[in-house]
Formats: sequence, C-alpha cells, structure tokens
Amino acid sequence: MSVSELYSKYTRVWIPDPEEVWRSAELTKDYKEGEKILQLKLEDETIQEYPIDVQNNQLPFLRNPDILVGENDLTALSYLHEPAVLHNLKVRFLESNHIYTYCGIVLVAINPYEQLPIYGQDVIYAYSGQNMGDMDPHIFAVAEEAYKQMARDEKNQSIIVSGESGAGKTVSAKYAMRYFATVGGSASETNIEEKVLASSPIMEAIGNAKTTRNDNSSRFGKYIQIGFDKRYHIIGANMRTYLLEKSRVVFQADDERNYHIFYQLCAAASLPEFKELALTCAEDFFYTSQGGDTSIEGINDAEDFEKTRQAFTLLGVRESHQISIFKIIASILHLGNVEIEAERDGDSCSISPQDEHLNNFCQLLGVEHDQMRHWLCHRKLVTTSETYVKTMSLQQVVNARNALAKHIYAQLFSWIVEHINKALHTSLKQHSFIGVLDIYGFETFEVNSFEQFCINYANEKLQQQFNSHVFKLEQEEYMKEQIPWTLIDFYDNQPCIDLIEAKLGILDLLDEECKVPKGTDQNWAQKLYDRHSSSQHFQKPRMSNTSFIVIHFADKVEYHSDGFLEKNRDTVYEEHINILKASKFPLVTDLFNDDKDSIPATTTSGKGSSKISVRSARPPMKAPNKEHKKTVGHQFRTSLHLLMDTLNATTPHYVRCIKPNDEKLPFHFDPKRAVQQLRACGVLETIRISAAGYPSRWAYHDFFNRYRVLVKKQELANTDKKAICKSVLENLIKDPDKFQFGRTKIFFRAGQVAYLEKLRADKFRAATIMIQKTVRGWLQKVKYRRLKRATLTLQRYCRGYLARRLAEHLRQTRAAVVFQKQYRMRRARLAYQRVHRAAVVIQAFTRGMFVRRIYHQVLKEHKATIIQKHVRGWMARRHFQRLRDAAIVIQCAFRRLKAKQELKALKIEARSAEHLKRLNVGMENKVVQLQRKIDDQNKEFKTLSEQLSAVTSTHTMEVEKLKKELAQYQQSQGVDTSPRLQEEVESLRTELQKAYSERKVLEDTHTREKDELRKRVADLEQENALLKDEKEQLNNQILCQSKDEFAQNSIKENLLLKKDLEEERTRYQNLVKEYSRLEQRYDNLQDEMTIIKQTPGHRRNPSNQSSLESDSNYPSISTSEIGDTEDALQQVDEIGLEKAAMDMTVFLKLQKRVRELEQERKKLQVQLEKREQQDGKKVQVEPPKTDIDLDQDTDLAYNSLKRQELESENKKLKNDLNELRKAVADQAIQNNSTHSSPDSYSLLLNQLKLANEELEVRKEEVLILRAQIMSADQHRLAGKSTEPNINARTSWPNSEKHVDQEDAIEAYHGVCQTNSKTEDWGYLNEDGELGLAYQGLKQVARLLEAQLQAQSREHEEEVESLKAQVEAVKEEMDKQQQTFCQTLLLSPEAQVEFGIQQEISRLTSENLDLKELVEKLEKNERKLKKQLKIYMKKVQDLEAAQALAQSESRRDELTRQVTVQRKEKDFQGMLEYHKEDEALLIRNLVTDLKPQMLSGTVPCLPAYILYMCIRHADYVNDDLKVNSLLTATINGIKKVLKKHNDDFEMTSFWLSNTCRLLHCLKQYSGDEGFMTQNTAKQNEHCLKNFDLTEYRQVLSDLSIQIYQQLIKIAAGVLQPMIVSAMLENESIQGLSGVKPTGYRKRSSSMADGDNSYCLEAIIRQMNSFHTVMCDQGLDPEIIQQVFKQLFYMINAVTLNNLLLRKDVCSWSTGMQLRYNISQLEEWLRGRNLHQSGAVQTMEPLIQAAQLLQLKKKTPEDAEAICSLCTSLSTQQIVKILNLYTPLNEFEERVTVAFIRTIQAQLQERNDPQQLLLDFKHMFPVLFPFNPSSLTMDSIHIPACLKLEFLNEV
Repeated sequence: MSVSELYSKYTRVWIPDPEEVWRSAELTKDYKEGEKILQLKLEDETIQEYPIDVQNNQLPFLRNPDILVGENDLTALSYLHEPAVLHNLKVRFLESNHIYTYCGIVLVAINPYEQLPIYGQDVIYAYSGQNMGDMDPHIFAVAEEAYKQMARDEKNQSIIVSGESGAGKTVSAKYAMRYFATVGGSASETNIEEKVLASSPIMEAIGNAKTTRNDNSSRFGKYIQIGFDKRYHIIGANMRTYLLEKSRVVFQADDERNYHIFYQLCAAASLPEFKELALTCAEDFFYTSQGGDTSIEGINDAEDFEKTRQAFTLLGVRESHQISIFKIIASILHLGNVEIEAERDGDSCSISPQDEHLNNFCQLLGVEHDQMRHWLCHRKLVTTSETYVKTMSLQQVVNARNALAKHIYAQLFSWIVEHINKALHTSLKQHSFIGVLDIYGFETFEVNSFEQFCINYANEKLQQQFNSHVFKLEQEEYMKEQIPWTLIDFYDNQPCIDLIEAKLGILDLLDEECKVPKGTDQNWAQKLYDRHSSSQHFQKPRMSNTSFIVIHFADKVEYHSDGFLEKNRDTVYEEHINILKASKFPLVTDLFNDDKDSIPATTTSGKGSSKISVRSARPPMKAPNKEHKKTVGHQFRTSLHLLMDTLNATTPHYVRCIKPNDEKLPFHFDPKRAVQQLRACGVLETIRISAAGYPSRWAYHDFFNRYRVLVKKQELANTDKKAICKSVLENLIKDPDKFQFGRTKIFFRAGQVAYLEKLRADKFRAATIMIQKTVRGWLQKVKYRRLKRATLTLQRYCRGYLARRLAEHLRQTRAAVVFQKQYRMRRARLAYQRVHRAAVVIQAFTRGMFVRRIYHQVLKEHKATIIQKHVRGWMARRHFQRLRDAAIVIQCAFRRLKAKQELKALKIEARSAEHLKRLNVGMENKVVQLQRKIDDQNKEFKTLSEQLSAVTSTHTMEVEKLKKELAQYQQSQGVDTSPRLQEEVESLRTELQKAYSERKVLEDTHTREKDELRKRVADLEQENALLKDEKEQLNNQILCQSKDEFAQNSIKENLLLKKDLEEERTRYQNLVKEYSRLEQRYDNLQDEMTIIKQTPGHRRNPSNQSSLESDSNYPSISTSEIGDTEDALQQVDEIGLEKAAMDMTVFLKLQKRVRELEQERKKLQVQLEKREQQDGKKVQVEPPKTDIDLDQDTDLAYNSLKRQELESENKKLKNDLNELRKAVADQAIQNNSTHSSPDSYSLLLNQLKLANEELEVRKEEVLILRAQIMSADQHRLAGKSTEPNINARTSWPNSEKHVDQEDAIEAYHGVCQTNSKTEDWGYLNEDGELGLAYQGLKQVARLLEAQLQAQSREHEEEVESLKAQVEAVKEEMDKQQQTFCQTLLLSPEAQVEFGIQQEISRLTSENLDLKELVEKLEKNERKLKKQLKIYMKKVQDLEAAQALAQSESRRDELTRQVTVQRKEKDFQGMLEYHKEDEALLIRNLVTDLKPQMLSGTVPCLPAYILYMCIRHADYVNDDLKVNSLLTATINGIKKVLKKHNDDFEMTSFWLSNTCRLLHCLKQYSGDEGFMTQNTAKQNEHCLKNFDLTEYRQVLSDLSIQIYQQLIKIAAGVLQPMIVSAMLENESIQGLSGVKPTGYRKRSSSMADGDNSYCLEAIIRQMNSFHTVMCDQGLDPEIIQQVFKQLFYMINAVTLNNLLLRKDVCSWSTGMQLRYNISQLEEWLRGRNLHQSGAVQTMEPLIQAAQLLQLKKKTPEDAEAICSLCTSLSTQQIVKILNLYTPLNEFEERVTVAFIRTIQAQLQERNDPQQLLLDFKHMFPVLFPFNPSSLTMDSIHIPACLKLEFLNEV
C-alpha cells in the first residue's frame, strides 16, 4: 500500500506539540510524494501547515481508528508508536477510569491517587484460575499468571515492580502479595500468609517516608521471596533489602519528612510504657523537623504506630525487644538534639556535661556518658609507632554525630529485617517460590548524586534483562508459528553497563580514589574525563569540571561528583562503635558485634549514605578507618549481581508503575510526565521491538469472523477457513512482506490492520448507503400516503360538520315549540291543582268531625258491656264454688265409709293363721336381729317418751304462765280496748287500700316508663345501628384510601421479616457448612497423625470410643432411661478391655440402679410407717386381737426387720460403688499414661459383675417384701369388710358393690373353720347350730355395719361436694350481680360489649376445661389402646403357639407336607435384626450401596428400611439399639459422601434418602402437626416409646451438609461452561464481531479449543441433574432450590466476567445474553421450575444485558437507565458504561458527561461498595415436610440388597 493511499484526505495523524506532547490533526487534502508541506486541520478547526523532512521522509505518525482506541493491550493497536500508546493510556485512564493496561508482557499501572474498589476478596476469586487474556488488565491477573506458571511449569517466578517515587510500586507489590496470600494460603495453622502481609506495616514504618512526590515513598528496594510447597501452599517467605537511604535520618528537604517510625513514636510518647523515652512532639527534635510540616494530611501516626506494634507482635517480636527497638529509635532523636559548642580556636569543640539529650541518649543505649561525650568531640589517629587523640572542628563533630546516627539506624533496620525473615522462615522444604521485586525506577533530578547513580545503574541492569526477555519471547513466538526469523535490531545497553561496572569503569575508579589517603571528588572527576571521554555513553559538561554525564537507555543524566567519595566510604569512627559494643543492653551490643556471619553487604548509604542488605544479614564489621574495607559501590554491585542471577533463574513478569501528575490529583493526566516515564521504564522499547516485526497477530477463525464481509460469495463455499483467509489477504494486500501466515495465526506489519479496518468500514458504509436509500424512499412513500389519507379525512369531517350544524338548527326550532307548549300546559295544571287541594281539605275536616262523634258513642257502649261481663262472671263463679264445696263434703263422707269397711276386712284377714305362716316363712334367721331391733326401738321409745313427757310438762307450764299474763294484761287495759282496736284495724285497712292503690299507680307508671324506655332503647339501638353503618362506611373508605399504603407497609415488613429469617437461616447453614469443613479437616489431620504415629510396638487407643460423640458430633441422645446393667457388662465383653477402660456407661448404669433401689426403699418405708400409724390407732379402738391379728403382727415385725437389713445392705452397696468408682478413675489415669495389664482390668470387671448380681438379689428381696406387704394389707381389709350373708342378699342398696354371694360363702366357710377350733359355746348345743347361727349373725352385722359406714362416708363426701358447689354457685351469683350492677351504670353500647366480653371469657374457660378433659380422655384412651394391643399381641402369640403345637401333634398324621403361608396383612411394617448384624446392615444398605441397584424400586427405599428397623427397636423399647442404628447410619452416610465427594448421582441419592428418613421420623413421631395427612393405617406405624426430636435435628444438619456438597459438585461441573456459553459462544450466528486482542490472547479465542462450550451444553447438563434428582425421589421443593442456586451462580459468574472484561461489553453481547437468558427461562418453564425463583436471581444479568442495548446519549436515556437497572448497583452500572466498547465505527462511545449524569442521578442510592457478586454465596435451604403416602407394610425389599437377615414382624 503506497504512501499516497495512507496519507489521503480525512486521514488523521499525530504531530508534536510542546504542551500536550502529541496533538491530533486531519489532512485536508491528499498527500503526494515529494511535497514538503502537509495541509492539516486541528481539532479546534484551525488550519496548519506541517513541514516534512523530505530527505529522511519523516511523515507524521498515523492515528489508529477509533474502534481500536481504548484497547486492553497496547500491542493490539494497528499503528504502534509513542503517540498511539500515550493516547490509548490517556483514554483508558480519564474516560474509562482504567488504571491497568497491558503492553505485551508488561502491565502498565497508572497511580489514580484514589482508593478504588477493585482489590477485594471477590475480585481475587474472580481472577483466580483465569487466563491472563480472559479478563481485563489487573495486578491480580499478573499474579495469577505467575502462580499458574509456577504450578504448571514448576519453575520459579518473579514479579518486577518498578517506577519512580510516587508511582505506586509499594501498593502494587502489596496487592500482589495479598493475592498470593489469599490464593495460596497455608494449609497448616501457622498463618504464614498473615505474617507475610504483617511485614508490610513494619517495613513501611522503618523504610518509608514522605517526599515531595509521594506521602509514602519507599526509600529502599526489596525483593520478597514467597515460598510454596508441592501443593503450592505458602510455607514461608524471605526478604532482601537494597540501598536504604540513610541520609534521610539526619537530613530532610523542604516539605519532606524523616522515616515514619520517628513520628509514630513521638505521637505515642504520652503512653505510660514510653515515659522513660523522654520524648515530646516531633517539632522539638532536629532530625524530624527540618522539612517543616511534621504531619501528613489524612494520616494518623498514633494509629499507624499501633498497627506497627501489632505487626511486631504477630511476627513474634517480644515486648522487651519492641521496647528496646523503640529506645534505640528514641536515642537517635536525642542524639540529633545534642548541643555542640565550638571553642575559641575553632579547631575544637565540646559538649556540656549537663546536656539533657546526651544524658537521655546514654541512658537509652546503656553506654557511659563521659566516654560518649569525649569521643563525640575527639578522634583517634593510629600510626605505626603510636596513637594520637585529636580534637575535631564543629563541622567534623556534626558529621561524626550524623554518621553515628545513620549507622545506628542502618544496623537497627538490618536487625529488624533479619528477625522478620526468621519469623517467616520455615523448616519445611521449599518446592518453588515467587519473588516480588519492589525497586526504584529510573531517576533524574536537577542535582543528581551517588544515590541516583546507583539507582540508574540498577535500572540499566534490569532494562538489559527486560530487553533480552522480550526479544527471547518474540523469537519463541516466531519459531512456534514457523515464521521465517529475521533479526530485530533492539537497543542493547551493555556498553553503558560496561562503562559503570567494567574494569576501570566508573565504580572501579571511585573505589581507587577512596583508597587514596587524600583523594577528592575533583580528582576522581578528572580521572573519569581522562579515561572515558571517548566513550559514546559518557560526556563532560561544558560549564563544569566536577560533573559528568552518563547517557542511559532512558535519558541523559548529569551527576555532580560532590560527596561521591564520602558516601562511597560510609565512614563511622571506631571509637563510637566500641562504646556501643560495651552497652549494658544486649540488643545494642548485638547490633554492633563483629562475629555475625553474613553476605558481604552491610552498611550502605542513600542520599548521603546508602546501605545494601542482602537477605537482611550483615557482613563482618571492619574497622572503619582500615584501607581494605569494602565500599558501598562494591557492595551494591555484588548484591545487584546476585539479584540478577536470581531473576535470570526465574520467569519474570513486569509491572511498570506510572505517575500521572506531580500534584497527586486523582485521575489527572499530565502527558509530559507520562511520556518521560514511559520512555524510562521500557514500555516504548517493548512497542518498538514489537513494531519492528509483525506486531498484529490474528487467529485464523478470529480473522475470518471479523473480515468475512470482505470475502466473496464464491470463496465462502470453501470449508477451510485457513485457505479462505489466505486468498482474501492475497487479494486485498498486494505486498507479501506485509503479512505472514503462521501455523495458527496471521502476522501483520504495523498499519495493515488499520488498512483492513478501513476496507471493512468502506464495505459497511456502501451497504449502509444502500440501506439508507431504500429506507428513505420507503419513508417518503409512507409520508405521502399518510398526507393523502389525512386530506381525505379532513374533507369528510368538514362536510359532516356543516350537515350537523343544519340539523342542529332544525332541532333547536322544534325544541322551542315543544317548550312553549309544555310551559302553558303546566301553568294551567298548577291553577287547577290549587283549587282541588282546597276542596279536599274542607271535606276531610268535615268528615273527621262526624266520625269522631260516632266513635265516642261506640266507646261508651263498649265500656258498659265490659262492666256487665265482669259482674256476671263474679256471680257465676260464686255459685259454682258453693256447689263444689258441697260435692267435696259428700265425697269425703262416702270415702270414709268405704275405708272403714276395708279396714275391718283387713283386720279379720290378719287374725288368720295362714297369713301368719306366710309372714313367718324365712324369718327364723332374722329373729335375733328383729328382737335386737325391737329392744333398741323400745329403748329409743322410752327415751323419746321421757323426753316427750318432759317437753309436754314444760309446755303446759309455759301455757299457764302465758294465760296468767294475758289475764293480767286484759285487766289492766280495761273494757274499752275492743272499739279502739277495731278503729285501728279499719284505719289500717284504709291505709292498706290506699297503699295498694298507690302501688297500682306506681306499677302503671313503671310499666309506662318501662315501655317508653324500651321504645327509646329501640330508637337508640336503631340510631346506633345507623351510626355503625356510617362508621363502617367511613372505615371502608379509610381502608380503601389506606389500603395501598397498608399493603405496601405490610409487604415491606414481610420482606424484612423474610430477609431476617433468610439471614438467620444462612448464618446457621454457614455454621453447618463451616462445621462440616472443620470436621473434614479434623479427619484429614487425624489421618495424618495416624500415619505419623504408626511406629512398631506402639499401640494407639481407638479414636471412636463413643460413636455418637466422635462421629456424629452431637451429644448422646437417649429417649429412655439407661438399660439393664447386664447388657452393659455384655457390651463391655463385646467391645473389649481397651475400649471399655475409657467408657463409663457401666458405672453410670450402676449408679442409676442404686438410685432406683433407694427410691423404692423410701417408698416402702413410707408405706410401712403409714401402716404402723394406722395399726397404732386401731389398737386403741379395737377389742383384743385374735390369733390372726397376732400372725399379722409377727409378719409386720419380720418385714420391718427385713427392711432394716435391706437398708444396711443398700448402704454397703453404695460404699462398694464409690470405692469402685475411685478404682476405675485411678485405672483410667494409669491407662492414659501407661498401658494397663489385662489381669487388673478383668479383676475389675469381676467386681462389677459381683456387684451387679448382689444388686439383682436385693432387688428380688425388695419385690418379695412389697408383695408380702400388699398381701397383708389385702387380708386386713378383707377381714374388716368381706363377710357375706349366705342365705340371701341384704336389702342395703350398696351391698352388691362390696360383697357378692361367692364372697359371702367363702366368709361362711372361714367361720366354719374357726368354729372347729373354738369350743367355748359347745355346751349350748352339741351340734353347734346355735353358735353357728350366732356367728353368722355376727358376720352379717359386721358386714352391714361396714356398708353403713361406707354409705355414711359417701354421703358426707356428697354433702361436702354439694356444699362446695353451692358456695361456687353463690360466688358466681355474687360476681354476676356485681357485673350486672356495673353494666347498669354503663352506656348501652358498652353494656353490649361488656356482655360479649363476659360471654367470651366464660366460653373460653369452659373450652379450656373441656380441652383438659379431652386430653385426659385421650391419654386414657391411648393407654388403654396400648394395653389392648399388648394383650392382643399376647393372645395372638398364645394362639400361634397353640396352633403350632397342634400342627406339630398332627404332623405325623398328615400324608404330605403342607406349608402354612403367612398372610401379607400380618406384616406390621417392622423389620427385626440382631445386634451383631447391624454392621452388615449398614454395609449393605449404606456403605456399599450403588444407586443403580435400586433403579426399578420405590424411591428412597433405604430410608424406609431404616425407619422400619428403628420402629422395631422402638416397639421392643430398646433405646441402645435405636441410638446405635441411627449413629451408625449417619456415620455411614458421611463416609460414603466423603468417598464420593465429586459424584452428583451418589450425593443426590443420599440427600433424597436422608430427607425421606427425616420426613418419616416426623410423619410417624406421634406429633399431631405431622399426622394431619396420615391414614389410619399409617397412624398405626407411629413410634410408641421414643421421642427422636434431637436426632431429627442431627439429620436436618446432615441434609444441609449433603445439600451444600451437591451444590458444590454441580457448580464445579457448570462453572467452566458458563463464561464460554453465556458470553463468548455465538448463539445468534454472525451477530458478534471480533476485535484484535494483542499479545494476550483469550483462551476462548481458539476455534476448536477444549474450553469452548455452547448454551446447549449447559442445558444438557442441567437436564442430567434434573433427571437424576427426579428419578431418586428428591422432594420437588429441594429440586427448585437447587436450580435457584445454580441459576444464581450462572448469573454471578457471567456478570462478574462482564464487569471485568472490556471485550464483551458491547451491543451484540447484550443481544446474545438476552437470547441465552430466554432459552434458560424456557427450560425452566418446560421443567415446571418457573416458581422456584431462579428467574429472579437472573435479574441483575437481565438488566445488564438491557443496559448494553439501551441508547446512551440524552438525559432521558439516563433516566430510563436509572429506572430500569434497579438490581444493579451504581458502581456496576458505571463500570459497564465505562467498559462499553463499540464493535463497529457506526456505534458511538459512551461519553464521560453521560456517565457523570448517571452518577449524579444515582448518588442517592445506598448501594453496597462491592463491585462483583459473590458467586459462592449460598441461599439457605429449606426442607419442607413432605409426608409419604406409602405404608410400611406395603414396601418390598429386593433380593439385590442382600438383607435376608432382616425378619418381617
């Protein structure tokens, strides 16, 4: 392509500019070869003529197309030159706020002077594992590349961070180390990564200071080696330091500070532990106040000092050493304030003995005051013959003091670095390391001295290494692609290096001059002029004889030779060192000892005096005045060679830090300063080397996708893309030297890509013009048709309007006529109606008068009729009463006659003999009783008659007395009393009638008022109802108005509550996750310990002594009391001696058994005491005892003796048990230290067995004693209350309740037996009949007496209960009366409300009582059902045994064998197994089970089988079996999951089974809340004895762990696919265009790479997950939560990559994303998962895709973006807008002003500062209760499980 084609009209070029360095311009006409002037138009529209050097053909640089501006990699630019690099960096830094940019292998980092949120943990995890070209440039990307290459190539790596002061080197190195500490964290608990990071605050405190360019400038270089083991975990670190600037200790320029540690220590001087330092503020000390301001804005020295102390502590520096360090630092400050007084002669000086600062200096360092005061002002001269002491001048003393201060600080610096290295050192073998070099960049100032010379020398060496590495990489790339290799001429700075370090170079001549006794800087400069004046890199200034110029690779630097010799010698007087060596403080002595082994690099100097410390060790201190001491330059050269050897043995990675301005303004770009640094740091050299060859490189498929529009249609028929690219390039670019075809890439010369972009743009422009022409024609046609339709419409509407106006006029005329007619008619009608109403009123009044007259007449007649009616009725009633009285008299007389006749007949019948016989039948046995009764009645009658006679006598006496008094009274009153009494009676009658009438009137008024009140109440109620209606209407209106607000508030509250619940659940599940991680870690450590400790002859105690505590990590759960001791002893025998030695369950059970026996003993003692009290009471009442009572007394005495014996035995057993416990404890202690012998432990077990047997014996005795007491009690009660009547039942109503006929017969036989023993009444009747009758009557009498007493007691109880009820009713009545009185005082509404409240409270109390009653009945019902089931079971077992016995007896009679089949309905849903088969059960059902074995069976079959086994253990009430089975199951599941930690199918299988087992334990727990959906059959399968609530919690936690493992496996499978499928794969073909990517190729840019995935791959994988989970019976709710979590991960990973990749932030990517998300949503709907909330988790990604597609120009667009992107944070929105990159020239970039508008509108948002989403975030999982519809008896166990040992119950 010719020059005229390149420099045509409208071509943009770069021209030099004194202010902006380079300025853009545009050609106004085509350039022709040979012309001397270019016609240009600048960006401000000014015209300029640019002269051209025709001889050298120096045309201005061409500008890259806008599509290439802002690229991540500078090598992706088509035109590679200085203005293109500067402009690209400026655009990225100012417009996009991107501080990192690649330049080939170099990362260019521009200091933003502002904290950016791009260094968090989320960003570290986002870059971890990514290829360097896949993400935007970042320091983390470089660190990840180094880490990855170390692991892949097993080669050590180095990261070289360079730049001038203030460019951000230290921060970049710090972030790189933080990345390694996070990604390669130590596997052990040493926290070595924290120590590595903790070294930074210390080194910044002692090695950083404020300069004019940087507030935290590193005044030394350091190289940190971070060591890794074979698993690439950090195991240690080591630090080397270079060129400490010691001169800063004693001198600071204006607006600069000393090292931070001095100011930090002064800020903390007020602390009590620092009182002895005698420090004040920093302004009071000479060494800290020379620069002026001692503070830094925004920096708190006291807080930084606290951080420094914490870092010292973390690194293991003891508190005493810290105080010593601070003493040494404080002593330096005091040394600087020592006042030196010059003497009069001027050649000597002195220090006052009372100098306070010198005293403090000597006290802090522990040296002698007088010696230090003397030798600060004198020096010693040693000759061959003698030694002289010479005084020094004031300047010499000051120099010596400053040298001493610098030397002390340098030695302390080395000591601290050495101890940091000790803290970071590890004894483990280092497999590889990554070094981070933080070193000064190229420096040039107005005055350059020895420090700048050493710094620039080091940069020359680093630049040489950098150039050779870049050249090597270019050569390897060409050879790899099989491109013909041509030598690239690059700058080699070896001559400059030879000038400095070769023989007789600058450093050699400087060392020689230092050896000369009276050497001077001028002499040394003259030697340089004589020796190197002919060198091309050395020049002599014209105006100076003491300076020299070295031409470095970056620039010319003029060095002033003044001070070079002094700084190179680094002189410190030996006398001062000897005094310090004699210090009483060991740390000070340690600093200056000579016997340290070190590398030959010790004290160095910076500005005035530099120090180099290699590996922080110090070389032997030689006498400072000796000739053979190594100079600083020699030491620095040696350490630099060591560094270069280290770097050459590693793979380097380069970070070049750029300082954008000198004012430290955030995001301000100074082109002059930037270009100066770019030239100095080698970035432009990289560009030049790259541009010399083929800088632009395209993969074949990328080139085809980008430039397929330039391919002809017939060429597209070829399927070989490589051949198509070759043919296209050969047709488009005629010069074959402009490109080369490699094996996988096409290589282009500089500018060729821009030419291809121009051709592509022209093609698009022509197509655009064609499209615009067609569209514009179509738009004009549409416009004409629209105008035509509008014209016709207007005409139609106008004509219609005129017609409507005429019709309206006619309508109005007709309406006026109608109005007149109606008005006249209405006026006539009104007059007629007025006359009509008057006539009607007159008629109404007249008719009313006549009707009222008739009414009054009828009313009077009616009242007369009523009076007649009542009179006639009274007369009729009186007549009827007389007749009725007469009839009654007649009836009475007749009935009396009849009664007399009947009485006479009965008396005759009674005298007859037959009647007497009938009466006397069966009375023989009652004679004695009746006689006794008659006697009693006679006695009673006599007493009553006597009482009656007494009463009658007293009554007659009182009557007579009253009569006498009455007579006396009548006599006294006289004769006239009767009329007066009659008058009084009459008056009383009248008053009574009057009162009666008044009462009647009052009753009438009361009734009337009552009616009125009722009416008023009704009106008020009606009014109240109306008011209530109005109130309800108003309430409804208010509710309608506030419904939205209330709904919003309630929604917000619900959301907050849900959020709190989710956070709480998340915290809990994170704890479960952390617990599982720690458990896994514990297992790993235990395995390692097992491997370490397994040595011959060593025997370890088993780690699983208590399975539940050690494996399931939950407290021991027991649903019943501890079982029998024999089982425990048997368990001891089974487990073995060692295991049982540490198990205390046996002793706990013995203790429990003794406690139970003690309780039984107390109960028996209480019962015996009660019986004795009752017997004592009865002895006082009852007659003398019979033989039976005596026997009972003897039994009681025996029982009491037995009880006392048992108590003594019980105490003895307790003592034995305590001694046994002590013995076991001692034995356990011995077992912990040494192994016990089996004989001693077997003896212990025998003792336990004997104690157990003794306990059993005592238990049986207690049971026998209890039975005897109960039988004695029953005999006593039977003797009192059960003596029956033999012949007939008694007539007592309650007799049947106590004694039936059989009991009476038994009592009669008992009497007969006792009769044979007693012969006292034998003389009465030989046959004993009379005695027998008497004994029977006695028994009957006792029986009747007992019944009477029982009835009396019942009657008394009933009376008491009735009294209590009456009192309760009275109290209730009182309460009701009080409430009634209270309600009368209230308003009607309040009365109604109060009544309702009372009724509610009453009903509530009744309801509670009924509930309690129902609960009691239900409990009784359950008990009875349980007993009934037990009895039924016993009956069934008995029947089965009988049937079995009958079948065995009949078996001989059968001719053929018959098998009896058990019916299926007999299976009770329980599985029985023996204890020894438990391990086999767990192995077959859990450990060795494969999900494929159960493919055709019921889902979750293992869970059902396990529950049936648990149910049988519950049925037999074996809590140990339940505990053991559940614990073994949980441990088995954990073991399986640990073994298959990457198997999704296995994890899903056990998640479904664990959840199903959890559901079964809930469904059959017996809790009503879980039994609502159970059938009657399922309710029969509930657990009866145990409550497994705690195990349900254990299973729930286990389910959470399995769920988290399932998500982890699924995420691990999906995560590698997400970025490629969602962002990079072309779901819509031809939509995306590929841009040049430069040196850093994306891993996904390979056409047929292994890492390329499409969306269908993700969908296929999710289909696989869904199928597996559904087939294994996982709950649908859990499946929904799984996919919600996976979709969140897809969203987070995709959005994070979008936010960190500039190449995918384009319109086409937004379209691809929208399409991919719609496909995922369609998949969710197809699987019925749209309700899972998965789509909501994709909302940020959806909004990001919409943001990429929206228009981004006007403020309306900004408002639309702000209202749309609610799920994205402000930071994310701004980041996407900054990253937005047009893929074609027709798209426009997002302007900075538009982004500022977005930020202004979004500033009110309180968004989190986190840029990236946490893709590892896990939503809390819920396990909703999902009962099964299957019954346990319907489950079939397949034979493939090999569970034949399970027996169906």
